[in-house]
Amino acid sequence: MADTCSQMRDSCVPSREEMLAALEKRQGEDAVRKLQAATVAVCGLGGLGSNIAISLARAGVGKLILVDFDRVDVTNLHRQQYKACQVGLPKPEALLANLKEIAPYTDFETHSEKVTAENAVPLLANADVICEAFDNAEAKAMLVNTVLETMPEKFLVAASGMAGYDSGNSIATRKVTKRFYVCGDGQSDVGDGIGLIAPRVMLCAAHQALVVIRLILGLE
Repeated sequence: MADTCSQMRDSCVPSREEMLAALEKRQGEDAVRKLQAATVAVCGLGGLGSNIAISLARAGVGKLILVDFDRVDVTNLHRQQYKACQVGLPKPEALLANLKEIAPYTDFETHSEKVTAENAVPLLANADVICEAFDNAEAKAMLVNTVLETMPEKFLVAASGMAGYDSGNSIATRKVTKRFYVCGDGQSDVGDGIGLIAPRVMLCAAHQALVVIRLILGLE
C-alpha cells in the first residue's frame, strides 16, 4: 500500500518544463533564467535557514548549498521547517527531503558539518550569495569576518535581531557595504523572558531570501 501511495504521488509531480513555465508566468522569463543559473549557500538550517532555503527553492534558484551540523529537535518544530517525524535526523538530511517535495528539479548540495574559518572557503567557494543563518553570536561573527576577509567577491546576507513579540515592522534590511547586507531589528536577542516565535523569525528569513533574489536579479 505504501509503495502504491508513493507511486501515485510521483505520478502527480509536474514535469520540469511545466514547473519552469509556471514560474516564468508568475516571475518573468528573464528573472527565472537568472535564478536558475544562481547558486546560494545557506549556513545554518534552523529557523532562519530552513525558511530561507524553502523560499529560494520556491523562487527557482538553481542550486542550494545547505550546511549544518545539528539534528532536528522537538524544540525546533515551532519555527523551523521540519516535521515531527523528522526529530533526531540531521538537519541537512531532513530539510533536503522536504525541499525535494517542493522543488524536485533544484540541485542540492548538503554538508553535515560545522562551518569554521578553516573550511568556509572550500564549502562556500561555488556560491554566488552566502546566507548567514546561525543562532550563535560567535559563529555569526566568524562567518561574516571570514567571508569579508577571504571571499570579498561574494555577496553576504546576514541576520541580527528577530526575537520577542515586537512589531514585525521593526525588522528591516540594511546595506552595510556593497556586498554585505544585514536583516533584522538589530537589537533583540534571546534572553530572560524573550524567545523566538515563528512569525518574526520567518519575517527575518523572508527579508534575507528577498535580498538574495534581488542580488541575483541585479536589483540591489
